[in-house]
Amino acid sequence: MRLDKRAAEPPRAARRPVTATHHGVALEDPYAWLRADDWRAAMSDPSALPADIADHLRAENAYTEAVLAPLKELQSTLLAELRGRIAEDDWSVPVEDGAVAYGLAYAEGEEHPRLVRMARQVAEAVEPEAPPTDAVVLLDANREAEGHAYFRLGAADHSADHARLAWTADRTGGELYTLAVRDVASGTDTVLHERITAGATYAGDALTVFAVEQDGNLRPHRALALRPGEPARTVYEEADPGFFVAVSRTLSGRFVVIHTHDHQTSEVRLVDARDPLARPVVVAPRVAEEEYDVAHHGDALFIRTNREARDFRIVRVALDAPGREGWEDIVPHRAGVLVVDMIVFADYLVWLERENALPRIVIRRLADGDEHQIAFDEEAYALAIQSGEEFQTTTLRFTYSSMTTPTEVWDYDMGTRERRLRKRQRIPSGHDPSQYVTRRLTAQAEDGEAVPVSLLHRADTPVDGTAPCLLYGYGAYGITIPAGFSANALSLVDRGFIHAIAHVRGGMDKGFDWYDRGRRTHKENTFSDFVAVADHLIAEGYARPGGVAAQGGSAGGMVMGVVANRAADRFGAIVAEVPFVDVLATMLDDTLPLTPPEWPEWGDPIRDADAFELLRRYSPVDNVVEQPYPAMLVLAGVSDPRVTYWEPAKWVARLRHAATNDPLILMRTNMEAGHGGASGRFKRLEEVALVQAFVLATVGATTSAAVG
Repeated sequence: MRLDKRAAEPPRAARRPVTATHHGVALEDPYAWLRADDWRAAMSDPSALPADIADHLRAENAYTEAVLAPLKELQSTLLAELRGRIAEDDWSVPVEDGAVAYGLAYAEGEEHPRLVRMARQVAEAVEPEAPPTDAVVLLDANREAEGHAYFRLGAADHSADHARLAWTADRTGGELYTLAVRDVASGTDTVLHERITAGATYAGDALTVFAVEQDGNLRPHRALALRPGEPARTVYEEADPGFFVAVSRTLSGRFVVIHTHDHQTSEVRLVDARDPLARPVVVAPRVAEEEYDVAHHGDALFIRTNREARDFRIVRVALDAPGREGWEDIVPHRAGVLVVDMIVFADYLVWLERENALPRIVIRRLADGDEHQIAFDEEAYALAIQSGEEFQTTTLRFTYSSMTTPTEVWDYDMGTRERRLRKRQRIPSGHDPSQYVTRRLTAQAEDGEAVPVSLLHRADTPVDGTAPCLLYGYGAYGITIPAGFSANALSLVDRGFIHAIAHVRGGMDKGFDWYDRGRRTHKENTFSDFVAVADHLIAEGYARPGGVAAQGGSAGGMVMGVVANRAADRFGAIVAEVPFVDVLATMLDDTLPLTPPEWPEWGDPIRDADAFELLRRYSPVDNVVEQPYPAMLVLAGVSDPRVTYWEPAKWVARLRHAATNDPLILMRTNMEAGHGGASGRFKRLEEVALVQAFVLATVGATTSAAVG
């Protein structure tokens, strides 16, 4: 399918240069006007965007629509395929809590879930082909979404007596949630608070709800105790703008947890859930670059920490004296074996660990220390543990998938070691894992480091350098991209693509050191790793020169921006979704929601001249140069508080001005959504189909003549 970039005139943003000087360096920004003066208003109400900015974004959207018009039929075909892989009458495995159980259920054609409750015996009878029956609908998100252009259900937590439901919803895409309490018997709601984060948790009195309020700069800074009909009570307020606040409840039910953190330091306070207005108690005062989280067990706390343990360890300490001096090793540190997560039950300690990019579950009986593991044989796979609602249980729930195996939900008896399959992800249009191959490769980075690569392709796809390839990367915040199942990926794979994930430095795929060597002064490794993976795939016959499409979003979008500037010749197309590309300007603006909390990840260019120079060297917007660029599709959201809409808009404007080869550069801004894109399970697929159609049109063809 041929795309004509001259089907319409590409928008050319007006150049209105503004100059600012930092550390003696003058920075000129010709497109600073795209940042609305009152950007906060636009995030909470997209219609508040100034007319000249809104007009420019709409012009970009119109241009993208005109150029991609020949792909409408292909997009429709892709959308039908993507939707055909979704079980429209889907359901989650219910989570038991006493005499009842809670779960989610979807009905055919509906975008959003219903929160349901059923008797425990009904939940226990659920099998892979026998979904829950006799469930009562407590909350129908489809009904709540009526009349709203955007709606996302945040979280829901039931009171201990099961009489009330605290639930949150975002109705703008700006991640400003409203908290309401629903009386289960009558179905009536009482709004408790606005402008909170997604999470909320009940205390033990079945009346008090803990939530976190966002300040004027959209930062979660104040933990509140809320009761219907009473004024909000501040339980804890964070003074450091670089630290965010979150709330949860220990599995034991004894404590509400107030967790404050940035990207490298954390601090935990505990509130007795039986006395929710009591003063919070600090477990261990914050120490720079030390992280920890806690679980309660009787007269002790179990703590997962990186104190004197780069890959984390698990310690135990007395509840009445939780300071660091009393921490005793339960799971000692082992270099290269990352302790990812832990759950403490009444009789068992469970943790998820990762070694050489592969996860495994370890279970230890607390009474005698007897220990065993759960692992799998595939070359690459994803594994996660779920805590549920019950402390006194022998059942561990975990999920497993691989790039060829749809997600499976298992209940595991930690005493008898018996497994019970509760659900397997259904693919209504059909899926035969034997027709696909998943592999784990290793690419050599420019400094000799071994970079893991996960691959998926059809068994009949030739590995001879003729296949097109979609290469995905992220590489930030220590986030590991699992080699799990993606039904969406199959549309490209079934058309002869090789789907690859580059596990670059900046994630924790190979432990904390892998993360540490991909941030701050070592951030360049993330970018060079990604290019090295692309080169390796071409050299080994998994891709052809010019046939690699690179894809990344948010911080992964930064990777896309850097490789576009430095290695444009490696890629036939680049897809950047809500890309963090105006890195230097954003890190210089301490009024933006995420800037102070991001300094530990990227550096503080306001106070640190070295950090300023480092960011200036790779910030994509600041390094666009006069050179050829590949075809690009850039996606943004007006109400995005994480990567503001003006970052991709300024980047695209600079690319159009500088590119010497008149490349196809498209930008689409969702005028009613934010960082997560469109809400609803089907609306989101429209964006996926758009991306896949673009990739097929640009690198799926055998020659570059697909774009003219």
